[in-house]
Amino acid sequence: MKLSVLTTTLFLMSPLSFAAPLKVVTSFTILGDMAQRIGGQDVEVKSLVGPNGDPHSFEPTAQDSRSLAQAQVVIVNGLGLEGWMNRLVTASGYNGKLTVASQGIVRDKMEEDGKSVVDPHAWNSLVNGEIYARNIMQALKNADPSHAQDYAQRGADYIQQMEKLDSWAIEQYQTIPASKRFVLTSHDAFGYYGKRYGVTFNAPLGLSTESEASAQQVGSLIRELKQRHITHYFTENQTDPRLVKQIAQASGATPGGELYPEALSTQKGPAASYLVAFRYNTQQLLSSMR
Repeated sequence: MKLSVLTTTLFLMSPLSFAAPLKVVTSFTILGDMAQRIGGQDVEVKSLVGPNGDPHSFEPTAQDSRSLAQAQVVIVNGLGLEGWMNRLVTASGYNGKLTVASQGIVRDKMEEDGKSVVDPHAWNSLVNGEIYARNIMQALKNADPSHAQDYAQRGADYIQQMEKLDSWAIEQYQTIPASKRFVLTSHDAFGYYGKRYGVTFNAPLGLSTESEASAQQVGSLIRELKQRHITHYFTENQTDPRLVKQIAQASGATPGGELYPEALSTQKGPAASYLVAFRYNTQQLLSSMR
């Protein structure tokens, strides 16, 4: 009996039993949620941009710099989303590898201010979300081989959930006539979503929330909304809603709700995780079309 107790005590005191969680820092909440779902109890995740925060206009703090310096894995979106990240990496002294979650996706491009630019909002298509998940899973496995099997299992389960949700969204939109699949939102965050699920999004602002709409662009958008008889508009949790409300008022559109395209809500909100946010956004959009 004494030997059994001693063996148990030694096991509990072993280095493996006291292994600290892998320190993971992500640029914004959607990546943070993905890393947490795949990493489980084996990771400690910090998202630099918090809930309802704007990843375009984020201003890092000294605390963010310290978090990055201590990180074992750093995950970013890439595609030009985090214009502030290079400055933060330099300031923090972090010299590890950045995991680019969007690596391997088929990039969409758009015209903005007369230039062809890459759309960074790739995660809003669940097919791309699966690529993100695989990249994150591989990064965690590389950094922490002792839990590689756990990361692989949780990652596979997570991707399976995405596949089911993707199929559900496609089936739902097939019940809506193509002529009704037009939406007014604050800025161009739904390009990949629109291509995947057959929805056309109109927005006064470009790919970045920091862009500005000209009077000509606003006027053209109002005319298009009237011609297409778009009756609802959507605000976004991370953007100033005033411009889209003005356009909606001029075109006769009424509020359709709030969407979460690039920032999750708090845990008490309706979009506290990536998959919950996707379903919530889709249900909101579908309701406006029926």
